Amino acid sequence: MTREYIYYIYILTNINNKRFYIGVTNDLLNRYHEHKTKKYPNSFTAKYNINKLIYYEIFGDISTAIYREKELKGWRKEKKINLIKIENLNFKDLINDLIK
Repeated sequence: MTREYIYYIYILTNINNKRFYIGVTNDLLNRYHEHKTKKYPNSFTAKYNINKLIYYEIFGDISTAIYREKELKGWRKEKKINLIKIENLNFKDLINDLIK
């Protein structure tokens, strides 16, 4: 039996929406919790208090998700901001939308 997975690319920011982090995971709620609680205290996200989920996309396979993650990481900051604003104009934390 083949198990199907869902993969996410996600963008986090800090309270001032100045720093961004792009990642990929197959468990967005758990990964969010790891960022929020600073599970890895020496990480970039812990150092800059980046723990607000402001954007995500869903994929059916890891290869496509990783390709998209790399694509977004290569974008200039302004282009990332414009992408986020299409779905989340006010940069609100989207985690509650996932918990419902």
